[in-house]
Amino acid sequence: MANKRTLVKHALAAVTAETDLLVQGWVRTRRDAKGFSFLEINDGSCLANLQVVADAGIPGSEHLPRLTTGASVSVRGSLVPSPAGGQKWELKASGVVLVGEADATYPLQKKGHTLEFLRSIAHLRPRSNLFGAVFRLRSRLAYAVHQFFQERDFVYVHTPIITASDCEGAGEMFRVTTLKGNIDQQAEADFFGRRAYLTVSGQLEGETFACALSNIYTFGPTFRAENSNTARHTAEFWMIEPEMAFCDLAGDMDMAEAFVKAMARHALDHCAEDLAFFAKFVDKDLHRRLQFVVDRPFQRVTYAEAVDILLASGQTFEYPVAQGQNLQSEHERYLTEKHFQSPVTVYDYPRGIKPFYMRLNPDGKTVTAMDVLVPGIGEVIGGSQREERLDQLCENMRHHNLKPEDYWWYVDLRKYGTVPHAGFGLGFERLLMFLSGVANIRDVIPYARTPGSAEF
Repeated sequence: MANKRTLVKHALAAVTAETDLLVQGWVRTRRDAKGFSFLEINDGSCLANLQVVADAGIPGSEHLPRLTTGASVSVRGSLVPSPAGGQKWELKASGVVLVGEADATYPLQKKGHTLEFLRSIAHLRPRSNLFGAVFRLRSRLAYAVHQFFQERDFVYVHTPIITASDCEGAGEMFRVTTLKGNIDQQAEADFFGRRAYLTVSGQLEGETFACALSNIYTFGPTFRAENSNTARHTAEFWMIEPEMAFCDLAGDMDMAEAFVKAMARHALDHCAEDLAFFAKFVDKDLHRRLQFVVDRPFQRVTYAEAVDILLASGQTFEYPVAQGQNLQSEHERYLTEKHFQSPVTVYDYPRGIKPFYMRLNPDGKTVTAMDVLVPGIGEVIGGSQREERLDQLCENMRHHNLKPEDYWWYVDLRKYGTVPHAGFGLGFERLLMFLSGVANIRDVIPYARTPGSAEF
């Protein structure tokens, strides 16, 4: 153990006293007493700090006065039973090394800080209890996403970040160009010989791989040039997008529901300490809501039935409810929290409010779209069965003012061995908001990109 660093979480979980451990981290607090000092050390591996007892006279003790909050430190010593309440072990230091000082301007002193302030020091906020917990959860859930799909024999596909295709048809895309001056000059002069953009989704490319490898998923960054400053939108975020060949809408809904349940269960099973922190300081209803999703069967209702329920509810909503209009978060939460009292999957949406790639139903008015709604958030997943019929796909494109020739490679899938296929998209940050109770999407991504702000 002499030359091996010990993580704080391992030291705190020790079952026997150990000697000659090396613990490295950052000082949270220091308290001095006659002849010794108490240091609270955290290395980010867990929420709890490790208490270090450093006697005067040990090697490096002359630097103890400079071990202020924020300083980095390397401590060698032995784990001994702790007489202090709330901890089983503490580290009896045999030597202390000051690695890096933190001067008096260090902004994360031991006091409460607002989320707005912490966003302004995003390079330091992971050292706070809240954001340490958030980003440990983010890391663990990224692992859980891959585990879920890999265990079901999905192939992980990296789709392009730069694309010429507007998957959603909304036009809210970031242009990528090497042109100088007037970039609206002939697109043929640009780097790619045509207009190119940051991707809003890897779905279309994902479909091409599903039509070769059966079941695939993507997990990567996406970009939307949407001028929105709400707590639910950022310009850069991560998307999880599985696509399944030989799959219909019912199979798509089954997979989406299984995924949401698995993520909630994984968080409960593997992130207990951080979830307990969120439940205490962020959302006191968190555990009940996650257990609610794990335990309750999901209900399924058509869009038309959902609107009728909302219209008959007698509730006053900020946004009016009407057939043919998108459901808002308040409508979705009413369905899950009050009417059904369970997670809900709404399906068969009006054609006019959904993108071109969704399969048209026999009624000619609705498409095989579905949204998974959960309490506390509303929609966490949106998906559909894709339109696999060549003639209908081309008609859908023209209906949305798109040219089939611009998507020739996508159209080819319907010419060469077309099959029914389906998939869904899930914003990773929305999932993290649901699993942590954190209310603002800016606080579950390391560096938020929002209109007017690309700091750090």
